[in-house]
Amino acid sequence: MGALTAAVAAPCCFPIFAAASTALGLGALGRYESIVLYLFQGFAVLSLIGLVFAFRRHRRAGPLILGSASVGALGYTFYGSFLPIILDSGLFGLLAATVWNYFCARGRQPVLRSTITCPECGHRAEETMPTNACLFFYDCAACHAKLRPLAGDCCVFCSYGSVPCPPRQTGAGCCA
Repeated sequence: MGALTAAVAAPCCFPIFAAASTALGLGALGRYESIVLYLFQGFAVLSLIGLVFAFRRHRRAGPLILGSASVGALGYTFYGSFLPIILDSGLFGLLAATVWNYFCARGRQPVLRSTITCPECGHRAEETMPTNACLFFYDCAACHAKLRPLAGDCCVFCSYGSVPCPPRQTGAGCCA
């Protein structure tokens, strides 16, 4: 969205946005074209950095690849040959990568049911995991053993459950 905001602020390069930006009072930014174009490039790189961080969380490469190609097209437009079709393709590609990334991150919902197996007696119980807190202690219903997370685990679900805790499922790391 930062790239599109900068595009709207540079009516000298984007005739489609000229009327709308003038109506909004952004036509005055036309005399600062060189600064706005640097801001535009900065917003495009910032969008790409956001896609990189999002990729590290959800591990879906599609939005990152499309975003990289779009930023590359914008870079070619500014430093190679200025072709409006490549510029528009880069802008819309970056917008598409952002929308795609949003749905990738949103579509992954954690499983909230896990079966805890007691290491003392082997008793199994299906439990609902909390999404806003870790469960550090669990009392076995059969032998009354107090379970604690193993070293390196953040909660009893990560140590004894069939499914790890929700933060680990979504790639956010430990809930501790």
